[in-house]
Amino acid sequence: MLKDITLGQYFPGSSFVHRLDPRTKILCIIIYIVAVFCVDTYIGYGVVALFTALCIYSSKIPFRFVVKGVKPIMVFVAITALFNLFLTDGRVAWSLGFLKITYEGINMAIFMVLRLFFLVLGTSLLTLTTSPIALTDGIEHLLSPFKRLGLPAHELAMMMTIALRFVPTLLEETDKIVKAQTARGANFDSGNLLKKAKAMIPILIPLFVSAFRRADDLAVAMECRCYRGGQNRTRLKVLKMGTVDLVGWASVIAFFVLIVLSNMFGIF
Repeated sequence: MLKDITLGQYFPGSSFVHRLDPRTKILCIIIYIVAVFCVDTYIGYGVVALFTALCIYSSKIPFRFVVKGVKPIMVFVAITALFNLFLTDGRVAWSLGFLKITYEGINMAIFMVLRLFFLVLGTSLLTLTTSPIALTDGIEHLLSPFKRLGLPAHELAMMMTIALRFVPTLLEETDKIVKAQTARGANFDSGNLLKKAKAMIPILIPLFVSAFRRADDLAVAMECRCYRGGQNRTRLKVLKMGTVDLVGWASVIAFFVLIVLSNMFGIF
C-alpha cells in the first residue's frame, strides 16, 4: 500500500506536460481543481475524464502508474461515499428500518467518488511532471508579489517543496521499519482495533527519530553550503513562458469554459 503513494514522486521525461513552465502547471491545476468542484452533471464528469486522460497521455507517464496513487485513499473514498449515500435527504429508493438510500444520495455518492478520484489524479500529475527545484521556483515566483506584505515567499516555497520531496523518502523508511519489525516477530494484522493501534508504536517511534535525524542532517548540509534563503540568490535556469505554455493555457481555459457552460445552460 505504501508503494502505491505517488505524491511527491518525480517521473523524469521530456513530454509536453514536462516542458510546461512550473508556474503554468501550478495555476492550471488550481483551475482544474475549481472546475472539478463546479461539475454537477455526469456528462460534465465525462469532460473531466477526457481532459484528464489527455493530460496523462501527453505526459507520457504510464496510466497505471498514475492511477495507482488512488489506492491509498480508497478507504477514505468508501467512507465518504457511504456517508453521502445514507445521510442525504430526498426521494427514497430503498429503506430498511432507520437506514434509507435516496436517489439524491446515490448521485451525491457517485459525484464525491469521481471528484476525489480526479483530484488525486490531477494533483499527482503535477508532482510527477515537475522536479522539486522547478516546483520551488514556480511557487516562489507566484508568491513573490506578497513579499511586500512581509510574506517569506522563498522560505515558504522551500518548506512546501521539502515536505513534498520527503513524502516518498518517509514512505520508504516506513516500509523498511515494517519489514524489520516483522522479521523480529511483530504482528500488525491480528487483534482488534486497539491492539492494532498499539502495534503501530514500534513503527511510529523509529519513524519520528529517523525524520528528525534527516531534518537535522538537511539543516547542517544547508548551513555548510552557506544557505541564506532567497537573499541575493541567483538561478541557473530562469523561468520563461513560451509557446508550449500558451497551448497549455488555451487547453485549460477551454476545458473550464466547457464545464461552466455545462452547468449554466445544461449544454452537456
